[in-house]
Amino acid sequence: MIRILIADDHTLMREGLKQILATAGDMIVAGEACDGFQTLERVRSGEWDLLLLDMSMPGRSGVELIRQIRTEKPRLPILVLSMHKEGEYAIRSIRAGAAGYLCKDSASQQLLSAIREVAAGGRFIGPELAADLAFAMIQRDDRPPHASLSDREFLIFRKLAAGEGISEIAQRLNLSAKTVSTYKARLMQKMQMSSVADLIRYGLKHGLLDDPAST
Repeated sequence: MIRILIADDHTLMREGLKQILATAGDMIVAGEACDGFQTLERVRSGEWDLLLLDMSMPGRSGVELIRQIRTEKPRLPILVLSMHKEGEYAIRSIRAGAAGYLCKDSASQQLLSAIREVAAGGRFIGPELAADLAFAMIQRDDRPPHASLSDREFLIFRKLAAGEGISEIAQRLNLSAKTVSTYKARLMQKMQMSSVADLIRYGLKHGLLDDPAST
């Protein structure tokens, strides 16, 4: 029996996932978490065969959360279930240590297959993303500007583009305002942009921002 920890900040999403997993005879949802801090607490205190992880949750989330979990529980397989279809999220998740990446609108049977594959020690990327990633490898020289950002720069870019200020970002990430300002200057230079408005337009154009309707 595959013991699964579901980490997602939306109650309806967790309930839906539990209903899907209940149809499989070899899986059980043994725990739930609704934010990054609770996810770490559950990971540390329990024994799981797989973590089904949402990329965007309150508190620590995304790539940084994956890295911390991999540091503390290196043998715990992580399957990212995300609303983001942009290949950059899959690439950064896998590099951080996730064993699989699947979009939330995937078919239920695909989700069950992904869980079995990842829990058994394999890797899984949804077919709709696999083709995009393969094509991106062929056209590596044509990568978009955001692909050159470090994981921390990419995180701060998304927060800036979502309308968060320097002080708010510093508080959320436990950094100084000066450090966040430095990251901001560096990422804007890399992306050759001069204002936050440019970042917002870019984020919307490339599908890099969270959907307001889903929060």
